[in-house]
Amino acid sequence: MNNLYKIALIGILTIISSVSYSQESNKIKILFVVTSHDQLGDTDKKTGLWIEEFATPYYYLIDQGIEVVITSPKGGQPPIDPKSTLVDYQTKSTKRYYADSKAQLIFSKTLKLAKVKHEDFDAVFYPGGHGPLWDLSKDKKSIELIESFYNNNKPIAFVCHAPAALQKVNDLNGDPLVKGKKVTGFTNGEEKAVGLTDVVPFLIEDMLKENGGIYVKGDDWSAFAVEDGLLISGQNPQSANLVAKMLIEKLKKH
Repeated sequence: MNNLYKIALIGILTIISSVSYSQESNKIKILFVVTSHDQLGDTDKKTGLWIEEFATPYYYLIDQGIEVVITSPKGGQPPIDPKSTLVDYQTKSTKRYYADSKAQLIFSKTLKLAKVKHEDFDAVFYPGGHGPLWDLSKDKKSIELIESFYNNNKPIAFVCHAPAALQKVNDLNGDPLVKGKKVTGFTNGEEKAVGLTDVVPFLIEDMLKENGGIYVKGDDWSAFAVEDGLLISGQNPQSANLVAKMLIEKLKKH
């Protein structure tokens, strides 16, 4: 191999390496925060993450080449609400998840919430399930994380019961972050329909209103989501894909 050829080859490899590095550095990276709580109030039943609200946005995002990192307060395997695994609640995305050993392995090894920081991500997404009502609603690290994303001009997204994580989140003035903003989440009617009004520690719809949020909603069990600045929220499991789509559109315009 002559020197000229070597120089040309090195140049080509350098360009390829540079392009590859550039593409990687420009890759969108989204943090998923899921619950670690598995006890349904004072009942003898279990709760946790509603699997559709994780699987649907997860696959929607990674299919577009977006990197998703999963975290939870305790780290490791998050609890999945047993009811969400029943046949009647399976969707295309949940079936894909249960056939996807790689995704299940990733899900079983969530990072501990205390170890993540907003600087490493472009946005944060909170899937629901009833679990967040008990842990993420008062988790100090979660509260700090949401505030740091928002205060650094990064989108924050929530679906169904996940807006519970906003209960104690404040803006820079010390007011509830949702105050004066359009926001949605699981409706009182939907909670009544699943028979848990008197089991949950608080109702999402009531909490958002009490914190000054402009609560809006669609028909019960319909896909409905709303965006107000950096805040994106979805009403129920049926809204998970819509929230993911709105989040991506927001990042593209950002």
